[in-house]
Amino acid sequence: MNTQRKAVALISGGLDSMLAAKTVMDQGIHVEGINFFTGFCVEGHTHAIREKDRAKPKRNNSLWVAEQLGIKLHIIDVIEEYKNVLINPKHGYGAHLNPCLDCKIFMVNKAKQWIAENGFDFIITGEVIGQRPMSQRKDTMPVVARESGADDLLLRPLCARNLTPTLPEREGWIDREKLHDFSGRSRKPQMEMAERYGFHEYSQPAGGCCFLTDKNYSAKLADLWQAHGHKDYELDDVMLLKVGRHIRPAPHFKLIVAREEGEGRFLQGYRKEFVSMAATSHNGPLVLIDGSPSAEDLYLAAGITARYGQGREAEQVDVKITDKDGLERTLRVKPLAKELPQEWYI
Repeated sequence: MNTQRKAVALISGGLDSMLAAKTVMDQGIHVEGINFFTGFCVEGHTHAIREKDRAKPKRNNSLWVAEQLGIKLHIIDVIEEYKNVLINPKHGYGAHLNPCLDCKIFMVNKAKQWIAENGFDFIITGEVIGQRPMSQRKDTMPVVARESGADDLLLRPLCARNLTPTLPEREGWIDREKLHDFSGRSRKPQMEMAERYGFHEYSQPAGGCCFLTDKNYSAKLADLWQAHGHKDYELDDVMLLKVGRHIRPAPHFKLIVAREEGEGRFLQGYRKEFVSMAATSHNGPLVLIDGSPSAEDLYLAAGITARYGQGREAEQVDVKITDKDGLERTLRVKPLAKELPQEWYI
């Protein structure tokens, strides 16, 4: 009697991993999904906060993919373990602070540990040769397999026919002829395949599931490391970098200015961890102060707070300052000039 083989698919929430898992499921393999939570995923978090994103799906895309496929999804917190990948990437960064090759090696290695612990046979990813300039080149595909320790237990169904046959193919668990030979950056084959399967409303076709590939986000993270004097972070740091307008008037402090009501509500949750400001004589945003501002700095910060509220044209604005212990005082300040120095914006 033939034993049903079992595979775990790395599910990012994008289209490619969804199609890769479906391709293998169609061959009678039992597939479950695995998603590693690093804290840097682009998910429904910011969509749920910002009014301008109200129309966007407020969902965990990996859970949505698992639901469409009808498979179990294992979400694993790797925030602490992932720090070393981001801070000390062996293969370096991409265009920004994205350690894509090291990240893929790390996640495939974690999946290899998982299949050994759970009695699964091989690993599936949605990689396509030539799709990403750092981690998905033909010369880096073997690097991921080798350095992760997965070797030929790593199957890439979307481009498998362009690669050397893996163990599941050689052993006949998988029919290689029913796998694909996608390559390059074109999304057309995947989108046509999704249409055939009836998959709609999937996440952006190119995946794009990591904030670290974003120029603006990476600049904020680099600024955070420079201000702290070391390359480290906590989950709250990661979350706050996704929200608000970040302004650094001096090396030792910065302002996080809510851009709209939704962000203001989110930042309210951090008022016991930061000095906060808000105009009381006029409507305006909540502002968090990160760092060690002097008394003079607080006057400057109050002027910036006033500049972003409805009192920006007023002669004076009352700005309430609340410290971490809840003690309050009010400064009466003149709003800063309409345009702040460009170098203050992170």
